[in-house]
Amino acid sequence: MGICGTAMGNAARLLKAQGHSVYGADAGIYPPMSTVLADAGIEIFEGFDADRLARLEPDHVVVGNAMSRGNEEVEWLLNQASISYGSLPQLIHDRLLRDRCPVVIAGTHGKTTTSTITAFLLEHAGMEPGWLIGGVPRDLPAGAQLGAGKAFVIEGDEYDSAFFDKRGKFIHYRPQIAVLGNLEFDHADIFRDLQDVQRSFQHFLRIIPSSGAVLVNGDDDHLTALLPAPWTKVIRVGIGPNNDLILSDFTDGPQGASFELVWKGERWARIDWRLHGLFNARNAAMAALAAALASGCAQPTDFSLEALANFNGVQRRQDILYASNDWVVVEDFAHHPSAVAGALEALRSAYPERYIHACFEPRSNTAVKALFQDQFTEALRQADAVSFAPVHRAERLDPEGRLDTMRMAAELNAAGRTANAYSCHKTLLDGIKGIVAANAGGLVVFFSNGSFDGIQHKTVALLRESRTEPHSLSN
Repeated sequence: MGICGTAMGNAARLLKAQGHSVYGADAGIYPPMSTVLADAGIEIFEGFDADRLARLEPDHVVVGNAMSRGNEEVEWLLNQASISYGSLPQLIHDRLLRDRCPVVIAGTHGKTTTSTITAFLLEHAGMEPGWLIGGVPRDLPAGAQLGAGKAFVIEGDEYDSAFFDKRGKFIHYRPQIAVLGNLEFDHADIFRDLQDVQRSFQHFLRIIPSSGAVLVNGDDDHLTALLPAPWTKVIRVGIGPNNDLILSDFTDGPQGASFELVWKGERWARIDWRLHGLFNARNAAMAALAAALASGCAQPTDFSLEALANFNGVQRRQDILYASNDWVVVEDFAHHPSAVAGALEALRSAYPERYIHACFEPRSNTAVKALFQDQFTEALRQADAVSFAPVHRAERLDPEGRLDTMRMAAELNAAGRTANAYSCHKTLLDGIKGIVAANAGGLVVFFSNGSFDGIQHKTVALLRESRTEPHSLSN
């Protein structure tokens, strides 16, 4: 149930590859996941129908975490004593991670990129890893693969597992190697405050075995507050001198970033790669160490990182949709203040001469609330101009606790930026058309964890119609 979610759909593919008969239903069926499932030979149904589910006579039903009481298939299932059911994380534990070495990548931000880098490095090292990634990697054949090797790389989300299991998904994944990249307050729909999030991460720490290891961002005070963890090996990664793996000499520019990794005083590697931003370099450091440990190398410095020079990232993370001598259009998944700030800092390094216009769609359960209003405003000050899309499903929110984009725009204008808050996506697109008509060039970046009503692609179409065809640019 809910098969078209990224994690659910990819897990369904892996189960099919194991030889199971797999069916699924969802309320919204559309590419790319509908195409991915069809290519895997998995039959999917539009909408939910209890009679249809009964006719399938399933042995087991996987209940997605978007499902709730009142759904007719859920109600039918709960009345069937003979049919087993469970959450997706429980299924992953039972069917995919058994007899494997789970490498679980956790943190508020960067899980998809860090997981992708880890799997990419293990694949290049000939370790034949399995993986389940919540995005579209550019350098791996798919977002999920069974693999024949011991290591299995998976994103460890702290979000709840199902309506009947409120534990974080990562609790199910039996981590042998765990990565804690960062920790901030997020998912305001299920966590009360930062301490509530930390409690979930503390539970995760408690299940890492003594034979395993946890890699912690040693520069993140919210994570180090969870330490010590005397029951397992803790390895600190960061830029500070007290870390075990130190990221140093970081520089960023139009062609990409460069940095060094030093393991306990010994130089490991100099990395020159195409990605931008210190946050991505930190993701790479965490992933490199996770991959080295999972490979079984006697020392991390024995593990080669040469493949990072050819790493191209993940779709929707600083994704260049269009590039010409005049205009660049970028799409980014960032939907938390620190992620938006890091992405804009990286874009400044990549395009130092460009006028940056940021378009922000408040869509996540945290972003639509006023919790981080001041932090979002401060993060967006790094852009020259800002356009706010309407708050997603604003009518469902208490006006007192809802993000006030009009006020944010006013504060940004007072700070010398050009900012507008739009009441609908159509008027926002009209605003972008005006910007394109009035300026000779610039960079437009779209921040959203949703579709942004396709405005990013409509902007690309507009530029292609009104200007020369794009050139192949690296910056």
